[in-house]
Amino acid sequence: MSVLIPLRALPRLNAILNAASAVLLVAGYFFIRRGKVLAHKTCMLSAFACSACFLASYLYFHFHAGLVRFSGQGPIRPTYFAILISHTILAVVIVPLVLITLTFALRRRFRSHKAIARWTLPLWLYVSITGVIVYWLLFVLYQPIASIPGL
Repeated sequence: MSVLIPLRALPRLNAILNAASAVLLVAGYFFIRRGKVLAHKTCMLSAFACSACFLASYLYFHFHAGLVRFSGQGPIRPTYFAILISHTILAVVIVPLVLITLTFALRRRFRSHKAIARWTLPLWLYVSITGVIVYWLLFVLYQPIASIPGL
């Protein structure tokens, strides 16, 4: 069986999916503020699809590659872990929030959708952006993927 995407390419793909999700979230926000409901819906469903693909790819990567340790030293180390910890906690929190927000919208319960979306959007955006930052710090700046044994 051939692999379509090599394991070593998945961290970059994950960062791209996170970045795409962030861009789509911002675009969706601006569309709804201008009353462009269909464009908003398209952006938000696309952001959801990007995030779902990210989650599947992320889990697949870590199932096969295991834990990747951060090699940065000095002041960047506590900064990295502060970002990583807040990202990880909010990534767990955001999953049910996104599902609830999406469910309200699809059931046309727009008052409830709007009320929870005020919390969901900034948290989801934070998780998407910090996901890219974590990738950049872990796999680009301090430990290029080529230097990780087995990848």
